[in-house]
Amino acid sequence: MATTTPFSRFERMIAWRYLRARRAEGGVSVMTWISLIGITLAVFALIATLSVRAGFRAEFVDTILGANAHVTVYAAVRQDETGARLRGFEDYEAIAGRLAAIEGVTRAAPMIRGQVMVASPNGTSGAEVFGMKPEDLRSIPRVGEGAEAIGDLDRFSEGIAIGSVLARDLGVGVGDRIRVISPDGVRTAFGTSPRVNAYEVVYIFTAGRYDIDRTRLYMPFAEAQVYFNREGIADEFEVMVRDPEAVDGYTPALFAAAGETALLWTWRDSSGAFLRALDVEDNIMFIILSILVLIATMNIVSGLIMLVKNKGRDIGILRTIGLTEGAVLRIFFLCGAFTGIVGTVAGVVLGCLFAIYIDPIFSFVNYMAGGGVWDPSIRGIYALPAKLQVEDVLSAVALSLGLSFVVTYFPARRAARMNPVEALRYE
Repeated sequence: MATTTPFSRFERMIAWRYLRARRAEGGVSVMTWISLIGITLAVFALIATLSVRAGFRAEFVDTILGANAHVTVYAAVRQDETGARLRGFEDYEAIAGRLAAIEGVTRAAPMIRGQVMVASPNGTSGAEVFGMKPEDLRSIPRVGEGAEAIGDLDRFSEGIAIGSVLARDLGVGVGDRIRVISPDGVRTAFGTSPRVNAYEVVYIFTAGRYDIDRTRLYMPFAEAQVYFNREGIADEFEVMVRDPEAVDGYTPALFAAAGETALLWTWRDSSGAFLRALDVEDNIMFIILSILVLIATMNIVSGLIMLVKNKGRDIGILRTIGLTEGAVLRIFFLCGAFTGIVGTVAGVVLGCLFAIYIDPIFSFVNYMAGGGVWDPSIRGIYALPAKLQVEDVLSAVALSLGLSFVVTYFPARRAARMNPVEALRYE
């Protein structure tokens, strides 16, 4: 028998003829379409899910690293000569300078922190106060200059800055005054009475995280010292680093600069468990959707088995005129592989379009559902994000094509090993 070049023109021509054959001619065009649609939907679902998971993680981490400190340096509780419990840093200016001088640290800001109640004529809410210098507030991503905000940051020393959701709950805007109430107020001979001060709202920001916009209030550093009875003391330092993913590598230098009474709390300590849960969920979702792709590719097997059965006479004739087993195997392999390739390409196109146009798609779904599909108070962010990554697309393509080629091989091998005498005996 003469040998042929693998995947030669006539092999591709015969495979294409079988794929286009009508059912009356022994073709399986319906099964081919079912297989193609199944693979398309499976690949689309895989890429869409991976892009949403990547977008959600990126948005969540970005909001953590944006408005929050990468590292918080605070002091352990100590006692003075009278036995009173003290906490904070007295030489905070010098410590801030040493922290800022560390290689890789981009900002180190002393801060006063406390819990208060805020009230306006239209409502009352709890808030977390961050006492901070105006120049330090300006440099906070998603809050300072360049952030989505209204008001005048130059007037921060004359009032306070609050999150947009907190402003909405209180029913206030820029220029309105709100009362800030702290139980740790004025110390008198009869004990400590609550402190109530009124401040003008000069700046309203939207950080992108619901919990931050719902509870955060920034107050000038000097005013916060007086308000919380912390004169001459800073409660903690907000430290930003150049490489947040490698934040653990800064720990020795930060301890050395802050002193032996210092303690550290990184962004991984506050959100590491949630990020690890996201990683586990990503792996599980990939496995589940991989099974979905496998189920879709199994339709190729059923369609190809039917094709081999219907084309038994053709196989016998082809073998009789000189085609080798390898040539027959490649013809039927091309039939199954073509379905897998076209379905994969279509699924990739749909998945990429979904990730790119997720905002109008989600807006349409939200409109059709009557609103309320995405609750930021539960999700923590305001919209469903998607991040299209090359590695996610490539993994989906490799998985789909790999499974398609593997499952196609076995029925194609069965066709190649068919005995031409048996195939033509009853013809």
